[in-house]
Amino acid sequence: MSTRRYVVGKAADLADGEKMAVEAGGRSIAIFNVKGRYYGLLNRCPHRGADLCAGRFLPRVTAAVPGEYHYDTEQTFLVCPWHGWEFDVTTGQSYFDPVGMRGRPYKVDVESGATIAGMQPGPLRAETVGVQVEDDYLVVDLRPQRAQAARTEKQETA
Repeated sequence: MSTRRYVVGKAADLADGEKMAVEAGGRSIAIFNVKGRYYGLLNRCPHRGADLCAGRFLPRVTAAVPGEYHYDTEQTFLVCPWHGWEFDVTTGQSYFDPVGMRGRPYKVDVESGATIAGMQPGPLRAETVGVQVEDDYLVVDLRPQRAQAARTEKQETA
């Protein structure tokens, strides 16, 4: 059974207004941070296959009457870098062809490391190696940790 959820990075690495492409389940996914909310789209324009992550953000432009424009900063569009098609990053909806074209949206969650790890130790443990500083040199001690602990105790009692 394959997993359907993937840890793809740290939320802190993607500042507001930024985007990044990640690999998850063999797919390239474009992740967007829009005002602290995270959204994901398949990183392929449904029109001609361009990488959507290479596009730029624009606010929605509305007009009540000709010549009066209003920038709606609450709704963010991603503009395809090849042909300028616009997609709502929250839904994948295109307004160039609202019936036939839609980017594939993916849910993006922010979870704590403890939640992801489940606070359960895994079955394997990496071997630890002691590192000390002696006269400004880093010294790696490859002896087993038990031998190092005994050596430290012996030095402390002397």
